[in-house]
Amino acid sequence: MAVSTPQSSTDASTPGITLTQTPTGPCAVVMGRWTAAQLTVREVWASVVAALQAVPAGTKSWDLRPVQGLDHLGAQLLWNQWGRAWPADVQVIPSQRAVIERVAKYSTAAPTIPEPTWWGRFNALGGLLLHAFGHVKDLTRLIGQLLLDVVKLVTHPREGPWRDMSGHLYRIGATALPITALVGFLIGVVLAYLTAQQLKQFGADAFIVDILGVSLIRELGPVLAAILIAGRSGSAITAQIGVMRVTEELDAMRVMGIAHGYRLVMPRALALAIVMPLVSVWTTLMALTGGMIAADLALGISPTFFVNALPKAVDIANLGLALGKSVVFGLLIALIACHFGLRVEPNTESLGKGTTASVVTSITVVILVDALFAVVFKDIGI
Repeated sequence: MAVSTPQSSTDASTPGITLTQTPTGPCAVVMGRWTAAQLTVREVWASVVAALQAVPAGTKSWDLRPVQGLDHLGAQLLWNQWGRAWPADVQVIPSQRAVIERVAKYSTAAPTIPEPTWWGRFNALGGLLLHAFGHVKDLTRLIGQLLLDVVKLVTHPREGPWRDMSGHLYRIGATALPITALVGFLIGVVLAYLTAQQLKQFGADAFIVDILGVSLIRELGPVLAAILIAGRSGSAITAQIGVMRVTEELDAMRVMGIAHGYRLVMPRALALAIVMPLVSVWTTLMALTGGMIAADLALGISPTFFVNALPKAVDIANLGLALGKSVVFGLLIALIACHFGLRVEPNTESLGKGTTASVVTSITVVILVDALFAVVFKDIGI
């Protein structure tokens, strides 16, 4: 709603403020059209903000009578400039006063952020610890339930969800082979080329087999496969279970007496524990193939020499350690993905946050566990 004054001037339609001196002190004279049509222009808005900032803080006299038009946007600017209180001396026409009073009645004060105190920080830390403890407690309960479900599967194999497990084996394992092969191959090529540049300086070209063999078979192969599976399949598991929460399928399963752990968590956990070593070996083989080709091109080491020297350079214990790590990685990824999926609330925002947290947590845990394996088994296979 715009309020017009009898004054009209085509040259003074741009909103502005002029300071004049009166016997009682400075007076801010507001002119132009203070309406949304004028103020939403970027240049006009910048000039109005600058004019308001240029008004001395102690100005208590305002004259709004020359204003050609005033709506709620212009009134809100003036009301905020006045500190959300009427000045000591303000000259307005009745229609302008009505607009400003309406703004003063229905506008709310800008939120203020209180200064954090040591007690507030302490409470915030306690809240974070309780939140983390809740995650640990739920994950521990999930692991215990998984063990009980595995015992039930062993004692009653005919009642096991074998069809679900085979489906997860295909979706998690078989469909992930192309992307893991591509990434593994490229990692092997890059690692071989970078290593070759250093080995050429010392004439130790043949040691590229040892470096690639140990690094890819023992560390990079399992970790790379786990990270890819966590980002690809871990997110899918969380999203699947989360959507079941949003669509109330989990509640329907509970009403029907179908255990979530036995039908949802256990098939995915066992499938990932089985498929992760296979995907890890596949990724490692592709990485070694890429490294072998790059070594042939960069150092002239033939594939025959590479294949014959690899078993001598890499102890078989490294392969066993890699397979054992892959099983642990698979179980952890599945448990974390199911954990965050079951914690999703029945709304899409929680689903997105849960999926993101699942992927980030899975990758972080994989790297931490791999570091733990490296420290504990540092004397094996080296």
